[in-house]
Amino acid sequence: MLNRSKSESLFETAKKYFPGGVNSPVRAFKSVGGAPLFIEKGEGCYLTDADGNQFIDFCCSWGPLILGHANPNVVSKVNETVANGMSFGAPTVLENELADLILSNHKYIDKIRFVNSGTEATMSAIRLARGFTGRDKVVKFEGCYHGHVDSLLVSAGSGLVTLGNSSSAGVPEGTVNDTIVLPLNHKEAVEEAVKTYKDQIACIILEPVPANNGLLLQDKEFLMFLREICTREGILLFFDEVISGFRVGFEGAAGYYDIQPDLMAFGKIIGGGMPVGAYAARAEIMDQVAPLGPVYQAGTLSGNPVAMAAGIAQLSECLKLGFYEELEMKTDIFTREIQAYADKKGYAFSMPHIGSIYWISFTKDQIREAAQIDTSSMDKFKVLHAELLSRGVYIGPSGYEVGFISEAHTDEALNKAVEAFQEALDVVFG
Repeated sequence: MLNRSKSESLFETAKKYFPGGVNSPVRAFKSVGGAPLFIEKGEGCYLTDADGNQFIDFCCSWGPLILGHANPNVVSKVNETVANGMSFGAPTVLENELADLILSNHKYIDKIRFVNSGTEATMSAIRLARGFTGRDKVVKFEGCYHGHVDSLLVSAGSGLVTLGNSSSAGVPEGTVNDTIVLPLNHKEAVEEAVKTYKDQIACIILEPVPANNGLLLQDKEFLMFLREICTREGILLFFDEVISGFRVGFEGAAGYYDIQPDLMAFGKIIGGGMPVGAYAARAEIMDQVAPLGPVYQAGTLSGNPVAMAAGIAQLSECLKLGFYEELEMKTDIFTREIQAYADKKGYAFSMPHIGSIYWISFTKDQIREAAQIDTSSMDKFKVLHAELLSRGVYIGPSGYEVGFISEAHTDEALNKAVEAFQEALDVVFG
């Protein structure tokens, strides 16, 4: 049995300091049970916890560690930068270097603004969309998560096209009165919304690769439909690529599907896992941001030199020839071997994937909408999670979250993880 005594003790202490003992809800292991593991070290594709247990890590800090933990090039660049100071609240050449690295290799954007998180990126970009269009309403989709922005912490109402209801205490209903929540993959709902709120919608925001509530892969046709209707109605198409950006390719989902969004948001992958985010668009839109334009947004730590340095090191590696093809091949082989075993045993199980992102689903049906996820399947995930931990495999502690493959995942580690998954599935379905 897995020794978790130190993690359990640390968690008891943490509960004295933090709500629920954690600084982000999903870390609490609430949906899988037990105390969360307190991590002491990450190296390559491995994590080591406070009790000395080592795990093959498929969480990768929820995605941004595409090179794995403590990549030598990233660590070296960070150390070099820290030695010169960690924060100035003033411009540095590192901001220029990272921006040039991104913009020179991403044809879908002209200008970028660095912020401190994915949440801040989406919040700022929503404000920009409203400022640019002079409109107030925002369309989002059930099953897509865009950070803990008040106006986007909403759930659908009772109709096909409804104004959202706040889904968190502390969010006034008035704050979400301009947010329209639609089901994914429903063209008629989008058409009805733009007709009902003619000339009132500033943007349609979605994860083009919805990966915060399962992996709800959409047909390119639906994404193209959104592009066309936004162009027709003067609405900005906003791709939230906090997870998919620089993950499914350097140009993210925009490049993967070859669709031009009007606005984009990125997350910590652009900073090698450091606290950072960004929003970007064509120059005409970005020039509305202060100090050049009337849309205000600021941040003392925006463009932090340490985060910029880590980003330069990481994204430079991502630009190596064949980098994304290699990651996609690893992911395809990994998921295919587990799937083949599940199919042979007749298990109701599937592992949809795109690029180096995968999801664990306890059905063979293709899931495109959040409402299609069977909540009772999370009981199976709870068992799977515990069995994988006992076999030295770490995945995110929620069945609604996706997993990630990094460059650091070796064939040896992946083969060991495949065997662990197969054994764990036998327990789940035994």
